[in-house]
Amino acid sequence: MSDLGAYTQTARAGEEQSQTELVKRHATLVKRIAYHLKSRLPDSVQVDDLIQAGMIGLLEAARNYDATQGASFETYAGIRIRGSMLDEIRKGDWAPRSLHRKVREIAAAVAAIEAEQGRDARDAEVAARLGMDLDKYHQTLQKASTQRIFSLEDLPSREEGISSGLGDGISGPLEDVEHDDFRAGLAQAIASLPERERLVMALYYDEELNLRETGAVLGVSESRVCQIHAQALIRLRARMQDFVG
Repeated sequence: MSDLGAYTQTARAGEEQSQTELVKRHATLVKRIAYHLKSRLPDSVQVDDLIQAGMIGLLEAARNYDATQGASFETYAGIRIRGSMLDEIRKGDWAPRSLHRKVREIAAAVAAIEAEQGRDARDAEVAARLGMDLDKYHQTLQKASTQRIFSLEDLPSREEGISSGLGDGISGPLEDVEHDDFRAGLAQAIASLPERERLVMALYYDEELNLRETGAVLGVSESRVCQIHAQALIRLRARMQDFVG
C-alpha cells in the first residue's frame, strides 16, 4: 500500500472513531429530548419511536458536524435530533383531512373578523361565522390541539437558524432577511394575542409546562387549556398569512 493510501485509510479510521465517540457521548441527549417531547404529545406517540428517530438524527449530526462554524456539537446535535423526531411525528400525522380543512376555515374566519372589527375575534363570532355552535367549535379546537396538526414546535429556533447550515452550506442574504422578518412578525403576533392565550403560550413554550401543568397554573381543566392553545395557534396562523400562506 502506498504512503498516500495508508494515510488516507488511517485518517478515515480516525474520523469514524471520532464520530462513534460523539454518538456514544451524546446518546443520553436523544433520550432527554425524546421524553421532553413525549410529555407534550398524545399517548399514541411512542417514546421508543422518537428515540429511534433521534438516534438517526444524532448519527447524521456526527457525520456532518463542522466545528469551524462556531456552534458546539451538543447544540448542533440537539437541533438535528429534535428535527428528526419532528419529521417522524409528521409522517405519522393521523389527523383526517377534514380536520386540516376545518382549521384552515377557522383561521380564515378569524382573519376576516379581525380585519372587519379591528380587534381580537371572539370564539362565539368565529363559531357563528362558520355556522357552528360554540360547543362544536370548542371540540374542533381540542381535536386540533391534541392531534398536533400544527405547532410552534415546527418553527425554527434561533439556534437552528444559526447552526442548521453547519452541514448544509450557508444561507444567502435574502434568506437571512426573510428569516429575520418572519421571526419579528411572529414575535409581534404573539405579543398581540389576548392575555390568556399569550399566557398559555408563555407557560407552554417558554416555561415548558405541559397542558396539565398549564391548566393547574390557570385554574382550568386540561381540555380547556387545549382549546386556548389551539385558538392561539389558529389566531397566529391567521395573523401570519403573509408569511406562511
